Amino acid sequence: MSTPPARAATAGTAPPPPAPHVLDAGLLSPVRAGTPVERAVSDSAWLQAMLDAEAALARAQARLGLVPAHAAEVITRTARAGRFDPRELAVRARESANPVVSLAGALTRAVAEADPAAAEYVHRGSTSQDIFDTAAMLVSRDALRLLRADLARIADALARLARAHRDTVLPGRTLALHAVPTTFGLKAAGWRRAVLDADARAATVLAALPVSLGGAAGTLAGYVEHGADPERLVAAFAAETGLRAPALPWHTLRTPMADLAAVLAHGAGALGKLAVDVLSLTRTEVGEVVEPHVPGRGSSSAMPQKRNPVLATLVRSAALQVPALAGVLTQCMLTEDERSAGAWHAEWQPLRECLRLTGGAAHTAVELAGGLTVRPARMRANLRLTEGGIVAERLVAALAPLLGKAAARTLLTRATAAAAEDGRPLAVHLAGAAELAGRIPPAELDPLCDPAGYTGAAAGLVDRELRPGGAEGDG
Repeated sequence: MSTPPARAATAGTAPPPPAPHVLDAGLLSPVRAGTPVERAVSDSAWLQAMLDAEAALARAQARLGLVPAHAAEVITRTARAGRFDPRELAVRARESANPVVSLAGALTRAVAEADPAAAEYVHRGSTSQDIFDTAAMLVSRDALRLLRADLARIADALARLARAHRDTVLPGRTLALHAVPTTFGLKAAGWRRAVLDADARAATVLAALPVSLGGAAGTLAGYVEHGADPERLVAAFAAETGLRAPALPWHTLRTPMADLAAVLAHGAGALGKLAVDVLSLTRTEVGEVVEPHVPGRGSSSAMPQKRNPVLATLVRSAALQVPALAGVLTQCMLTEDERSAGAWHAEWQPLRECLRLTGGAAHTAVELAGGLTVRPARMRANLRLTEGGIVAERLVAALAPLLGKAAARTLLTRATAAAAEDGRPLAVHLAGAAELAGRIPPAELDPLCDPAGYTGAAAGLVDRELRPGGAEGDG
């Protein structure tokens, strides 16, 4: 097999030297680049979480008299991510298929430098999956807290929009076409409800994140061999980490991961709904909303007249990715035996991507929702595009007692087609219809054709949603 040619260098220059290894900087994932969640799930954060799990285990064992208190103190003091090289640990992990083995060795050596006797108690009775899964829950906890804080800010911004535009009428669209009038307040209230639902689910999962403690094959035998009472040790470990004590070891019972997958996919979807609606409403020919303006943002490299909807684009990009990644986590529930070869390992990167994409989308949506400009005048103009056809449903209901439902529908079908053809208002065509002669005064047709008079229960639905506790409770 031939080797593909190297990329040609610019004429007259030497090829650039090979780039040094650089950890993922987010170049291909701008939705999370520079956001708080990116730091919360970074390699450094994950490394610190594994060290925190090791230290918490030592302290839990010290609580029960299984480890000298001084040894637990030394281990805790030494368990700092800055002492270790994540890249070296990553490369060494190729020899064991997980990073905990090399980390436990490195931590033992570091503790031994401070106190040789304390080094004996590092990782005592434990197994890699206990440490890694507990670290995964600690990282997820930090990320979910950031997510919930941003979801709360988004919900507050959407509540303000819903309240301010409770009665702002715009076309309701179904299957891409004008359907019947709605209000922007109801649309914003719907976005808010989806965000609140996502937050309620995140709160439930956050409160249930468990420690992992099972030993080599889920029996805790290694801990028992060192004198531990399993129930007391799990409770002490949970207390030290602030996580929940599970009923059973969950090495191959991956409900916690599946729960995280579901809540992150739901959160990304709720934010994605907001984003795709904004993208639709901000089209040039629609123009009913505009993203918050920041000089230089959204500019096109080729078309100076454009200001692209960057925030909604970023949010949508994340919302499209997370469900697929969450699917990987869900299918990893199919774990064989008492420890899985591959399924456990396959969870790590998709989990981090789900956390940082959803968290990045939420952080981006805070600005989107908080700075969205609504254009009521453009909404009113768009309501006139069908010359009254948008209220045809109402007119069928109003005229059915006079003509019968079938005849009223036939009349409206003909009249709306004529209005679309010649550009005259629907009310004009109905006023001249022979079927209505002497049956309804022409002056009564104008208010029947006013879209603002046909928003149904929209205002009441907004009021109900914005009452303290919301339509169904705010979780």
